[in-house]
Amino acid sequence: MSRPRTMSARLAEVRESFWLVPGMFAVGAVAVAGGLSMLELQLDLPVEGILPSNPAGARSLLSSIITAMISFTALVFSITVVALQLASSQYTPRVLRTFLQDRIIQATLGTFVATFLFAMVVLAALPARDGERFPELSLAVSMSLVLASTGIFIYYLHHITTVMRVSHIIASIGAQTRRSIARLPAPDEPAAMVRGEVTQTVPAPAPGMVSNVDLPLLARLAREYDCAITVVPAPGDFVVEGAPLVRVHRVVGATDRPVPTDEASQGVTIGMERTPGQDVGFGFRQLADIAERALSPAVNDVTTAVRAVQEAHDLLRRLATRPDPVHVVRDDDSTVRVRVDGVRYDLLLAMVVDDIRLVADQQPRVARLLDAVLRDLATVALPAHRAAIACRMSPAAHSSH
Repeated sequence: MSRPRTMSARLAEVRESFWLVPGMFAVGAVAVAGGLSMLELQLDLPVEGILPSNPAGARSLLSSIITAMISFTALVFSITVVALQLASSQYTPRVLRTFLQDRIIQATLGTFVATFLFAMVVLAALPARDGERFPELSLAVSMSLVLASTGIFIYYLHHITTVMRVSHIIASIGAQTRRSIARLPAPDEPAAMVRGEVTQTVPAPAPGMVSNVDLPLLARLAREYDCAITVVPAPGDFVVEGAPLVRVHRVVGATDRPVPTDEASQGVTIGMERTPGQDVGFGFRQLADIAERALSPAVNDVTTAVRAVQEAHDLLRRLATRPDPVHVVRDDDSTVRVRVDGVRYDLLLAMVVDDIRLVADQQPRVARLLDAVLRDLATVALPAHRAAIACRMSPAAHSSH
């Protein structure tokens, strides 16, 4: 599987990873515990009486904290994993990514791990004999972390029960997709074609989903080798190994120079799954999956399907007033260097309307809602999108429209 090899892609992958926040909490806890323990022992800070005890009592207390936090962390997150599996099976497996990127969940795990590691480091710093000075302030901080973990756990229960509600899941998908729409190129930007002859085709190095296109990297290559570059698949498309990934075009008056295949393929990240960001269609796919599962005989939850269609309606209406997205990088003299086509509006309509209507033939409430959505879209859509909307209207919707 092709992994992101550019620095920006690697940084983005780290920012979106689940382990980043817990890892930062863990490293910070070890550093603070070690530094605070040494500072107390070396500088003889005046902290007597904060938590009176002796080394034996402190050792027993810290051992209890360590044992309890390990068991507590394992119990809380094993139950959470089971709950997330149930949610993914009821709605769609693709919503698991939303939970894994939740900062509250990450911070909760980080606090539990930090409490455990802090107590373990302080335990290691305790003196072996009675009568020697031991880090009382560090012991007090350990107790404070236990209290903080208790408070965070109570808030975590509230948060996890909130984010697992289907209305919240659908709203989160909609908010995430609206951020992707906001990053699309300006609607008034002319989408120039790359008309030069194709001189080179770079194949996909591995099968997978196109998750990101590094426009600055491809533009730099195009200027360095005096050519134009088009990316064949759109973000969110699946490519097979060896299929055309990038095409290199001749620029008028330029000398043909082959672009290194490895460098060109670095501009397109291929991953195991679709991701939000440049892939606007990912949110629509999730909403359609939720609606289809809700309408299945095993679930039969029409209200959830209606809520998913309503969220998709808002997203489709925002895109109906925009041309199909095309990312273009130009030189100062308007020479096109890079072109990447986004997902077409017709395909988004197919995801939401065609797929859901196919499973909603016995649910008039959903069928009427889809007709109402299409009628509303027809009132605001650009002329380029009206044919795709009109062909999906039922006879009843046409007559009322």
